[in-house]
Amino acid sequence: MPWMPEVFTAPIAEARRQREAASANDAVPYYEGIMANQPDALVRSFAAQPVVDDPRVGYVEGARRLRAFVTGTAEWLRERDAVVENVALTRTPTRTVEEVVLHLLGDAGGRVELPVAIVSERNPERTLKAIRVYHSMWPLTGRHTVRPPLLPEDPSLHAEGTPGDYQRALAEGDLGGIVAIFEPDGYAREPSGGAYLHRGAEGLRELYAHLFANGGGIPLEHCTLTDDGVRCAVEYNCVRWGITDIPPQAGVAVYERGSSELLSVARIYDDVEPPDVSDTSAD
Repeated sequence: MPWMPEVFTAPIAEARRQREAASANDAVPYYEGIMANQPDALVRSFAAQPVVDDPRVGYVEGARRLRAFVTGTAEWLRERDAVVENVALTRTPTRTVEEVVLHLLGDAGGRVELPVAIVSERNPERTLKAIRVYHSMWPLTGRHTVRPPLLPEDPSLHAEGTPGDYQRALAEGDLGGIVAIFEPDGYAREPSGGAYLHRGAEGLRELYAHLFANGGGIPLEHCTLTDDGVRCAVEYNCVRWGITDIPPQAGVAVYERGSSELLSVARIYDDVEPPDVSDTSAD
């Protein structure tokens, strides 16, 4: 949740404070801030030059370009009759990962679900340093779009507990191991959302057998790790799929621990197109 409420006009700021009175989090959610149509307020949420990286628009830097991005995105959301469904917020003192689903019109005219993750880098006083938005273009356009890495790999990062076990099983292509990491009713959701949600041991086994069908696992280059004890979010670069090297591509995934400490949820946000194996078009 990136935007600081005090930079908006009084009615918006006060309404936000009242809604969040019982919570330590008083930030304005990403899309709510954009649709408030106050681009100057959003500029003031940044400590220095605004920086936003968006899958649809690309890299945005500077106050003038941010104002244009906000205005254009608000208009795009209105044209698409967008409704925002809040999913989860993972927060540490220096980073937040906000997850939502946009329900909106796709390019073909019908309504689609678009899962989105917004990663915000923050200063100790809550001002913003940078925002990185992740989602697939598949639900909107029916095509994948290669998105080059946004961040370098940090080899020192290692997820703790079951998120770390998941990463090892994913990299090794360990089908039995990765299914066993989930709670009995746990699920994994692919970037396209909607029908691409796989729940329970049978559904998970089918999904990961498909993902590992190219002769091995999917090792990821880890770039950031945001863990609040319940959810662990990993920004990554995907560089290989099974036996095939692919153009390095950026993504983020959020792993939510259940009461048993096994994973209850894995939600994936990228636009990686898998190698040409059988029936891979909607991954």
